Amino acid sequence: MLVLVAPGQGAQAPGFLTPWLELPGAADRIAAWSDAIGLDLAHYGTEADADAIRDTAVAQPLLVAAGLLSAAALGELTPGAVAGHSVGEITAAAYAGVFDDIAALKFVRARGLAMAEAAAVTETGMAALLGGEPDVVLPHLEKLGLTAANVNGAGQLVAAGTTAQIAELVENKPEGVRRVVALKVAGAFHTQHMAPAVEKLEQATRELTVNDPKFTYVSNRDGQTVATGAEVVERLVGQIANPVRWDLCLETFQERGVTTLIEVCPGGTLTGIAKRALPGVRTLALKTPNDLDAARELIAEAAASAGPAEA
Repeated sequence: MLVLVAPGQGAQAPGFLTPWLELPGAADRIAAWSDAIGLDLAHYGTEADADAIRDTAVAQPLLVAAGLLSAAALGELTPGAVAGHSVGEITAAAYAGVFDDIAALKFVRARGLAMAEAAAVTETGMAALLGGEPDVVLPHLEKLGLTAANVNGAGQLVAAGTTAQIAELVENKPEGVRRVVALKVAGAFHTQHMAPAVEKLEQATRELTVNDPKFTYVSNRDGQTVATGAEVVERLVGQIANPVRWDLCLETFQERGVTTLIEVCPGGTLTGIAKRALPGVRTLALKTPNDLDAARELIAEAAASAGPAEA
């Protein structure tokens, strides 16, 4: 079974969109999306520096645009499941047909602005912890006032809280944790700090025309599949103030018989986790258009081995 996944905030890097704009029609599509949301996606994806694209209001629509652009470049396919990490859930939902691309970009633009505004109230951030056992790490985070905002599986957990709390975590790592790495995000996402953004995002959903997903959609909330577009959208709203359970998504992929996992642009983070958590599963990250041919080969092999309904 083929699973298509989309990365979350922090995956972006300066200039990462540049090679994708060379594909036929890509620059026109990005220009149309930019006009629709009032944000120059081409500029931020090609010329802007790391600080500029770290801005939540910029990073989130940029990531969704890149994910949709790279997924479309793969051509027609029928994945056995789709999922996204954090903001990548919007990419996955659009790919599954829950709403169209323009609606997805408008929705994620509203999300990014609301979350940036919430993040501005208190200086907050996130950091990845590599290694350590949950029964040791989680009580340590709680003692520091931090939240386990992303439980990613494969020994990776992301803590979120104030910058002072993150700094204390760096100086005082839990036993067994090898490294604490600050993430390229500008807020404590998926925590109570984002609660003010929930109501604003609920208002944005009123403009959405919603369809049921045409592919199996796996949710960050609990790793469960979601069959209706209405529930997908409801979960997308609540997700911003609640932890991402990517570990449970991985369990669902495994239970459903995943054999191949492809991560759309800017790929790398989720395939890295999958290599550790899903041994034997073939993985590929779309970083540049040079990766497309290899991805198409994996897709063809998955289809041939599983049959059209399960590929």
